Amino acid sequence: MALSPFFNPKSVAVVGASREPRKFGHVILKNFIDSEFTGKAYPVNPKAEDILGLKSYPNLKEIPDELDLTIIAVPAPIVPSIIDECLLENVKAAVIISGGFRETGEKGEKLELEIKKKIEGSNLRIIGPNCIGVYDPANHVDTLFLPRYRLRRPKPGPIAFISQSGAFGSAVLDRAASQDIGISKFISIGNKIDVDEVDLLNYLAEDNLTKCITVYVESIERGRDFLKVASRVTDNKPLILLKGGVTKDGARAALSHTGSLAGSAKIYTGAFEQAGAIQAQTVDELFDYARALGYQPTIRGQTSVAIVTNGGGFGVISTDEASRLGLKLASFDPKTIEGLQEKLPDYAIVHNPLDLVGDADVDRYRLALNAVSSDPNVGVILVIVLLQTSFIESDVVDAITESHVTFGKPTVVCTIGGEFTQILVKMLEENHIPSYPTPERAINAINALIKYGKALEDKDKRKIV
Repeated sequence: MALSPFFNPKSVAVVGASREPRKFGHVILKNFIDSEFTGKAYPVNPKAEDILGLKSYPNLKEIPDELDLTIIAVPAPIVPSIIDECLLENVKAAVIISGGFRETGEKGEKLELEIKKKIEGSNLRIIGPNCIGVYDPANHVDTLFLPRYRLRRPKPGPIAFISQSGAFGSAVLDRAASQDIGISKFISIGNKIDVDEVDLLNYLAEDNLTKCITVYVESIERGRDFLKVASRVTDNKPLILLKGGVTKDGARAALSHTGSLAGSAKIYTGAFEQAGAIQAQTVDELFDYARALGYQPTIRGQTSVAIVTNGGGFGVISTDEASRLGLKLASFDPKTIEGLQEKLPDYAIVHNPLDLVGDADVDRYRLALNAVSSDPNVGVILVIVLLQTSFIESDVVDAITESHVTFGKPTVVCTIGGEFTQILVKMLEENHIPSYPTPERAINAINALIKYGKALEDKDKRKIV
């Protein structure tokens, strides 16, 4: 409950609000106006009477309302005095956007320690400093200092994202919006002066809008607490982690970026696995895993993979990648094979991968998908659709979706191509069917689904005390 004011405030003050459109305080205030925030927003600037049509106040004391959230976008040396105001006015939460703290050296570190001492024993919770804060599309909270015409905001969805890096987080948001990926909550934590990934995982574990949690982190200070909460989270929700600073040079960069000491990559990898979390190695993997785990059902019991394709080469590459990862291809039930042989052309290949060949149309796909989806030997389905042939139209999306909804088996798609293909990719994503441009990425996403299912099966073996 202590973190609720960050995500569902009834009143917000923007300290450092400005009439200058390029300044962070102006952009943040405008975000609250443009996002149709249902609470009250108060600009704070002693040199302005009104900003963006709202009355401006010289300080927090003059605001005629209890404040749930204060966003601070002023130079670092001024921030401690603003925290004093927050404490005097019983503000519940603050986001410190300002940089110039621990990441800059000893002088900045002293400022952080000063703020930490001020909030000891108080009810004030702080996100930041050196961050972009919070984006919650359901509650219209947007503290990002990046204009909406430059950075698109994702629609509401099931995936939460915690990022230690504001720049990385903003790029992820922009990409999520462009790929029609829905976000439940985004939090940039920066230098983690108070609220950290442990606090947020505890909060998101109980958040009904969040079905999958993704995290980009450079350092974890509360290692034991992190493992305990991560293990608890993964009992009910997938947790995907991307660790920055895994090399000596990367660790050095992390130190100058958020003042973080990035520890041993091997230790982190072992800890993530122990907690049942899925570790991504690249940005693409973070996205790929999140879309699969956020939208597809958990794989339980049967994990064998069925591949349905109209391009034999893509089927071969998918098989190679599945073998490399140690995944098992399904052996179709004899009844499935018999039914396919009766209705498919003689030149179709009815073993796994199931090759419908280049003249496959939507009816052939529908027949094949219904057959393999009802096969008890199949746990998850990869549908490869090369949309360049004249036989395939947009209704193939309906066939894939109908099969997935009817039989409930996890389904991912691999398709690559230009404008026509991308239109159908968006249609698939709107139906919560994740699509990938290469067989390797599709199979890796399936592997993440299988890993999480295995983590659930093993959860009693990995309890951390």
